[in-house]
Amino acid sequence: MNTPRMQLRTVARPQIEALIALEHSIKLDETLTHLVKVRASQINGCAFCLDMHWKEARAAGERDERLYGLDAWRESPLYDDRERAALALCEAVTLITDGHVPDPVWDDAARHFDEAELGQLIFSIGTINLFNRLNITVRTPPGTYRVKSQT
Repeated sequence: MNTPRMQLRTVARPQIEALIALEHSIKLDETLTHLVKVRASQINGCAFCLDMHWKEARAAGERDERLYGLDAWRESPLYDDRERAALALCEAVTLITDGHVPDPVWDDAARHFDEAELGQLIFSIGTINLFNRLNITVRTPPGTYRVKSQT
């Protein structure tokens, strides 16, 4: 097991708080937000974010089969066309060095989201990718996250 390297919340508090504020400013359907966060975290291999966002998604009512099938969303009937467009865009942005964001992926997303929603989706994808990279870099351990009460 990897030993944590540092606590970013301690050594870079203003930046973490700014990133959290950015994340809270994003207005996107909650279901899509959870799917994007889990999928990007799967791709990036961020154990801490996977733990956190799986728990958050479940607390919001997401079904287990949609979460554990997320890695194979293309082959699964459990996702609608709008979710598929968001997941394809999420993968293209997360794996940006694999050919940037191809026009067909962008065009499909633009068919399912108006421009304002698409902007929110892009920020949601970008933010989770940054959180993944930060947590992987400092080796934030998974398993300790607790969902805050919804009350």
